[in-house]
Amino acid sequence: MKNYNWLNKPGKFSEDEQSLIIKTQKGTDMWQRTHYGFSKNNAPMYLTKSSQKDFIYEVKTVFNSQYLYDQCGIMIYLNENNWAKFSSEYENDKFQRLGGVVTKDGYSDWATQDIKSSINTIYYRVTRETNDFIVEYSFDNIDFHQMRIFNLAYGNIFNEINVGLYACSPQGNGFEAKFISPHFIVK
Repeated sequence: MKNYNWLNKPGKFSEDEQSLIIKTQKGTDMWQRTHYGFSKNNAPMYLTKSSQKDFIYEVKTVFNSQYLYDQCGIMIYLNENNWAKFSSEYENDKFQRLGGVVTKDGYSDWATQDIKSSINTIYYRVTRETNDFIVEYSFDNIDFHQMRIFNLAYGNIFNEINVGLYACSPQGNGFEAKFISPHFIVK
């Protein structure tokens, strides 16, 4: 994949022009302070920069998560203290969580909804409108549903943003996350 760079490069991964596979490692996560009292910024992220003020970014994720908190999805990254991730997160063999974390000024929040544990494919769509972002998901790449609308920098204008892919395993022994055909659509 062209024009992507690693932040926290994983030990095992493979890629071609259309896809990326990450084998996650135990102890990797993205979280800042709130509720749990810890900060983790070591999840592998494969990011590309965009200075487009208005764009749409889409990707298909396929995963076989199996350990508590295994997660894969999309990352919108300004810096260590200002970022957002949207992903599936494994809970148990009955359900997993589909949710998003928005981190501002070093504090994360988390909003979720339960989905079936048998789901192993999710499509994500991020729409940027200057500093505002709209995040949607789909299980079939036809019907998309809104997850969140947020402003990443409290109205302060920023020119460039990193957007891309991430996967991590805070507790488990790792899993394989596949990202297929990430791409931009300029609005």
